[in-house]
Amino acid sequence: MNVIADLHLHSKYSRAVSPNMILPEMARWAKQKGLDIITAADFTHPLWFRELKSQLEESSEGLYKLKSNNNQTLFLLSTEISSIYKQGEKLRRIHNLVFAPNIETVEKINKEFTKRAFNL
Repeated sequence: MNVIADLHLHSKYSRAVSPNMILPEMARWAKQKGLDIITAADFTHPLWFRELKSQLEESSEGLYKLKSNNNQTLFLLSTEISSIYKQGEKLRRIHNLVFAPNIETVEKINKEFTKRAFNL
C-alpha cells in the first residue's frame, strides 16, 4: 500500500503560520495535493488541543479524521519539541518531531510538560 503524507505541518497557533491552518482547511488542501495523511501538529498548545479533541474522531489506530466532513484525509497527532543549546559560542537548535498514538497519550504528555514547566 502506498501512502502519501506530510509529517511536518503546524497549526495556526505556531509562530509565523497562516491563521487559515485550521483542520478543515488543512484537510481540504491535503486532498487537493493528493496527501493521504497529514499531521495535526502543535498538540501541546492548549487551544489547539481543544480543537483537536472537539473536531477529530479516531478513524483507525493512531489516525484521526474530521467529524463533520466527508473528506478522507487522515490526521496523525504530533508536536515539535525544540531543544536550544549553546555549543562553544554558537547557538544550536534541534527540532524533534513527536507522534502520539491517541488523544489519551497526548493528554498524558501535556500533563507531564505542564508539571515540569511549573515544577508541580
